[in-house]
Amino acid sequence: MNSNEFYQMMTSGRLFCYSDPSIAREQLERLDMVYAYNQLKPSMQQEKQKMLKEMFAEIGEDCYLETPFYSEWAGKFCRFGKGIYANFNLMLVDDGEITVGDYTMFGPNVTLCTATHPISPTWRLRHAQYNPAIHIGKNVWIGANTIVFPGVTIGDNTVIGAGSLVTKDIPANVVAYGSPCKVVRPITEEDEKFYRPGHSFDEVLQDVPEP
Repeated sequence: MNSNEFYQMMTSGRLFCYSDPSIAREQLERLDMVYAYNQLKPSMQQEKQKMLKEMFAEIGEDCYLETPFYSEWAGKFCRFGKGIYANFNLMLVDDGEITVGDYTMFGPNVTLCTATHPISPTWRLRHAQYNPAIHIGKNVWIGANTIVFPGVTIGDNTVIGAGSLVTKDIPANVVAYGSPCKVVRPITEEDEKFYRPGHSFDEVLQDVPEP
């Protein structure tokens, strides 16, 4: 299987069955890269940035992924924008494509899962799998212990509350949470005035630079 055929198989979202032993060998090589990344000291930022660029299909400047970080394919099918922050234990089940927009933040223990399997016991015995893509917009905040399911899209600026199971698409500019995750309310002008109930942004220093 050539590289183009492999890429299409993994990212098309269509059902396939693992049969080529070279796939398993490549995945072990990619997992070794993740292992090496996790061995770097927090102070070794230049080395970390270099490794992220080697691992990911695309990753922008000023991205910071706390360790430990886990990934099935070391970001081989992932495209991250700039300024992305991930707290401890980000898990990418990235057998399919994952795209994340600029300045998105992940809380601790977030899982983005593209890989899934048929309900059919017969086909699962054949190692059948398909990998619907995940798309996350710009400036999204995903709270701790959230799981994003295969095929989900989350719109720009949206906040996903901690502990959510995001099973379906969530639009832009909303607050959503729950199991399953549902839209609770839109982001409004009040959110630009108050950072928590009874506490306005006017209380804080106004010389904070614009992003």
